[in-house]
Amino acid sequence: MPATAAKPALAAIEKKGFFRSAGQQKVVFALLLVVATLALYNPVTRNGFVNFDDDRYVTGNAHVRAGLHWKTVTWSFTSLDQANWHPLTWLSHALDCQLFQLNPVGHHYTSVLLHATNVLLLFLILQWFTGFTARSLMVAALFAVHPLNVESVAWVAERKSVLSMFFFLLTLAAYGWYVRRPVVGRYLAVAGLFAAALMSKPMVITLPLALLLLDYWPMGRLQWGQAVASSTQEPWPTTAQPLWKLCLEKLPLLALSAASAVVTMIAQRGGGAVLTSAAHNPLLRVENAIVSYGLYVIRTAWPFRLAVLYPYPRAIAAWKVGAAAILLIAISVAVLRSDTKRYLAFGWLWFLGTMIPMLGLIQVGNQAMADRYAYLPAIGLFVIIVWVAADWASTRAHSAKLIASAAVALLLSFAALTHIQLRYWHDDYTLWSHTLAITDNNFVAENNLAAALMKMGRHDEAIGHFRNAAALEPGDSASQFNLGIYAQEHGDLQQAEARYNNALHLATDTQIRASAYANLGTVYFVQGDLSRAEQSFNSALQLNPDFPGALLDMGLIKAKTAHVPADWNRAAECFSRFVDAAPSDIGYVLLSNALHRAGRDPDAKLAYQRAVSLSSDITAATQKAAQLAAR
Repeated sequence: MPATAAKPALAAIEKKGFFRSAGQQKVVFALLLVVATLALYNPVTRNGFVNFDDDRYVTGNAHVRAGLHWKTVTWSFTSLDQANWHPLTWLSHALDCQLFQLNPVGHHYTSVLLHATNVLLLFLILQWFTGFTARSLMVAALFAVHPLNVESVAWVAERKSVLSMFFFLLTLAAYGWYVRRPVVGRYLAVAGLFAAALMSKPMVITLPLALLLLDYWPMGRLQWGQAVASSTQEPWPTTAQPLWKLCLEKLPLLALSAASAVVTMIAQRGGGAVLTSAAHNPLLRVENAIVSYGLYVIRTAWPFRLAVLYPYPRAIAAWKVGAAAILLIAISVAVLRSDTKRYLAFGWLWFLGTMIPMLGLIQVGNQAMADRYAYLPAIGLFVIIVWVAADWASTRAHSAKLIASAAVALLLSFAALTHIQLRYWHDDYTLWSHTLAITDNNFVAENNLAAALMKMGRHDEAIGHFRNAAALEPGDSASQFNLGIYAQEHGDLQQAEARYNNALHLATDTQIRASAYANLGTVYFVQGDLSRAEQSFNSALQLNPDFPGALLDMGLIKAKTAHVPADWNRAAECFSRFVDAAPSDIGYVLLSNALHRAGRDPDAKLAYQRAVSLSSDITAATQKAAQLAAR
């Protein structure tokens, strides 16, 4: 290393003969990073799925549960389900179901492996771009162990963050390859990997900006201010170019970003995810964005009281907005004044720029901010912290051991906090109890904790949380829907009907509307009002053609009113779609009976054989099917 570089303890170890070459050193450090990341996150394999989108993405998604088949591939590339277009994310979940079915261990470990791979790629790419091994190692280690990243890794439904980051980092590597020799084939590799990142999660839409920052530092391709000083160890063999020329180079990538933005807006508006100005006025959104920027900086340095959901405020105190603005302005002035230490502007603008899509200026969902949104942007802050510390150490005698000890202590502290944070994702009850303990006025947490209590059979406790949610947010459709479920399970069908109708009046979310129609249909069905029941089930199926409950009850209605074989064929069609969406022994028994009544005995025999193969007690399944048919 040159005299101007930092000399941490790792460099001293190299001098003592621990490594025969720089290449061997990189291999050892890379293996240490991967092993440490896997060991730290291994406890997540003891966690289950949670009732926060895991059902929508995996456990209750018939397309994903079917595994990796051509129909799934087609659906993945044409679906705007969950208010997003991310086909590669759907395919990754489908592959997990193909390999592990609904065993959460496999689903969790796929995310852990992706995170470990991202840690490795970040280290290798940063070391290649800057020439600094120890500094790159520390940045990657911070990324590996920081508690803010737990949400992206431990939450199965957030697979899109770790997957999009994987392709994002590969795009950076391809860009470095392209810069070494700018030819069309290499540029196409950059564009192709960027497209894959966008098809995993559109949060990477700012990648062209990130590439411009790489042009500024460490590549030195951008003509701007003074020449790069000692902030890179091995300057890139490139010629500095004007900004307009580098922007022109990024135009095809900007076109991909624009296309992704348009598709994302269509998906989110169509899925009811984008909230109107009436829900969160534009001024409040700007205030929340300013405060969120400040909180992300603070939580990167002080990652305590982390929650899965921070509720959107109804108003923000002026002093909070002012304090956050002063913090952001002060940091911006400090880093932009130092042109000789380009890593300062690189890291800060990386953080500010890559965070823009997640700030909520176009508000999606009920969160004010989210830990998962820092997965990519925080890398910029890590670069600033590590490079500043290393430059400080390089100017002071006997500081190598001090800085190395501080680095180890920081990593161990963050790793301990991450270990604790992983526990909160163990199950629904633990996750939402913790969230309610550290956040205020959180109606989503109230709803989801109540749902967890319902699953545990603790109904009396659940109703209190359902009512708290409705009181906190009277316009929340999920609260009304859940109160309807409680009333229905306790036999108060009139109250259930009223709650479901309220939910339909309030809901913009497709899944909540489909569920409300399906449950409303069940209420009518139990009351014997088959006409209104069928109308409600049809409405549910228009919103979600694969809704299992609606398909089952629609089949039962068709069977109850069947008089001729054609009627039984219509019932069989419903039961057939039901077992496609949710295979079960009872469903196949019902299908077999309908096919037999329709005069299709060979098909009926095949359906019954399928029921036998799925069932642990075919007699009990047959009795249950008869009870449903007689309901």
